[in-house]
Amino acid sequence: MGVLMSKKQQVEKVQKCSAVVSAFQAGIKDRAVAVKQPEGDAEEGEGPAQTSANQEEKRTEDGGQEETDNSAGPSTSQQASAPARDECKVNQEAWSRLRDGKGVEPEDLEKSHQLTPPAFVRPKREADDDQPVEVELEKKEQPPSDEMCDVCEVWTADDLYPCRICTRVFHDGCLRELGYLRAEALQEMRDTAHTVTGWSCYYCDNLNLLLTEEEMYSLMETFKQCKIIPESCLVSDELLQYRHFVSKQQFEKDLTDEQEEEVLVQFAALDPEKKGHIEWSDFLYFESLAVLKKFRTENSLVRLLTAKERDSARSVFLGLALDKDGVISRAECRQAQQSWFHNLNKDSQSCNVRPVTWADFLRESAIFILAARPNSSAMHIRLPL
Repeated sequence: MGVLMSKKQQVEKVQKCSAVVSAFQAGIKDRAVAVKQPEGDAEEGEGPAQTSANQEEKRTEDGGQEETDNSAGPSTSQQASAPARDECKVNQEAWSRLRDGKGVEPEDLEKSHQLTPPAFVRPKREADDDQPVEVELEKKEQPPSDEMCDVCEVWTADDLYPCRICTRVFHDGCLRELGYLRAEALQEMRDTAHTVTGWSCYYCDNLNLLLTEEEMYSLMETFKQCKIIPESCLVSDELLQYRHFVSKQQFEKDLTDEQEEEVLVQFAALDPEKKGHIEWSDFLYFESLAVLKKFRTENSLVRLLTAKERDSARSVFLGLALDKDGVISRAECRQAQQSWFHNLNKDSQSCNVRPVTWADFLRESAIFILAARPNSSAMHIRLPL
């Protein structure tokens, strides 16, 4: 009985659906007839209706002709302003890459099969950033490197190249297709990644990525006020003008003759091939360091160090504290800092003879350790510290 009832219900549903479809089709036919009826009436109408229709068509044609004339008129000026618009767009994209920390835009990659560069997230200051950090001297951290490539997440044993700063590892092919490393940089990575010197990945090589959004905004505003365009080379006059502006902004006075000479020495050090300009990456490196030194405390800088960097500092300190008393002299502290940089600014020398503890050493050396991250040897010649 139940089966018979279900079949009956199915028949009723089909009948209802058929009735709905028929009603819908009938409604469409009635609507089509109603649309044709006014058209017929309009054709049978008297002359004034036709005259008004003709006038309306004429106005439409005139309007279309005017729009065509207007669109054709300013074409010359639009073509003239096209290069300016393109240049403005390029500048806007450069500012965006500077703000977001991206080195290469996906559309700028040379090959269609290249991977899309990752989006960087700038760090945020925590409430306890300025509080002392307890780092044990005797306990080495020795963090193991990641097992899989940071780009493709595939493990291939000996073909992975580790970063000396963080725990990331990479395939050389992945970095090439990512667009961050060209032929020379890739060869440098292959030659140094597995040596004592080591190699810094594209995350750690760019110190600008350590700046927060607020710090980056402050730096970008200074660039804009000095009319410095991101990703452009700077000549010596532009660098001097920029440093004069920063000096007035911070100390309300111009650079002295000695300070100007120091700026020119830095410029020459960053232009070893005597091209007459310095690269954008070198300029951004120095200014990022200056922002870190200006806005961050020593404790905050210590928090930026990775486990590998802390281990490196620990080994240097223990090599100097041979008497195992846990302190070194101020001269030994300067010697350790010179192990990261061959030539330190004379102004940073200190006459303090107070013994230096491990905690003091780590705080005072944090800025030097961070400054030694980039692969470029030109970065290590003279520090603005």
